[in-house]
Amino acid sequence: MDILIRRAIPTEYEPLGTLTADAYLTDGLLDYGENDPYLPVLKDVASRAATAEVLVAVDGDNLLGGVTFVPGPGPAADIAKPGETEIRALAIARTARGRGAGEALVRACIDRARATEGCTAVVLSTQSAMHAAHRIYERLGFTRTPDRDWNPVPHLDDLTLLTYKLTL
Repeated sequence: MDILIRRAIPTEYEPLGTLTADAYLTDGLLDYGENDPYLPVLKDVASRAATAEVLVAVDGDNLLGGVTFVPGPGPAADIAKPGETEIRALAIARTARGRGAGEALVRACIDRARATEGCTAVVLSTQSAMHAAHRIYERLGFTRTPDRDWNPVPHLDDLTLLTYKLTL
């Protein structure tokens, strides 16, 4: 498979939003399923693209997955501090998993971080059940930062996001 990583184009926003939402739903990552308040956020690629860089992995005309690269603290960041970039919303279509698309997207984010003036690290948040993603992060040199773990929905005690950091 020839995977190309590039910036998403507007006609891909809706399909990427659907792919991302489907990945989270299929993997059981949304507490309220189809009624989860985070589902519309996952589908809204256009908003992410307005404040960050949305990248896609494609094989010819096939959309394999996507990720949001946040160049620093700001409206699209959850945990990035000054001097850090952030990776958000990594999602791979079920049919494309295990083929290297996820790792290629994370590598593209690392490359962008290295090209970002003043950037010293890449950070991200992940759910504890995202084991395949954890393996990618750890293989690429990310380390856990438990002191930065956080809960985006404080009234849900069981939703603590794990954090990782790659020092550049």
